[in-house]
Amino acid sequence: MAIIMYHNPRCTKSRQTLQLLKEHNIEPEVIEYLKTPPSRKTLSDILDMLNLEPRTLMRKNEAVYQEKNLGDPELSRDDLIDAMIDDPILIERPIVVNGSRAALGRPPENILEII
Repeated sequence: MAIIMYHNPRCTKSRQTLQLLKEHNIEPEVIEYLKTPPSRKTLSDILDMLNLEPRTLMRKNEAVYQEKNLGDPELSRDDLIDAMIDDPILIERPIVVNGSRAALGRPPENILEII
């Protein structure tokens, strides 16, 4: 099964994570999630694999987070997942998925636990 990396080439941590994978002779399937956001099911599955709630995987410093009032505790898990799909810049990166396991590459060494 291929290792998948949700990648933003403009992000230093994302580039470092990709380099770390390559240093371990892994050529992941790279998905530039800003161009190709994950589906609702995929994002929900990734959150489950990471054992995180959506808000924990959100980039709270992005302007859209404030503009859409995503800190509102009344918003449901589905509301937050929808927001991340609509504005994928909100998704923290990079995320590496290996089968049924996932890791957030912050720091990049986190991914070593799943490869």
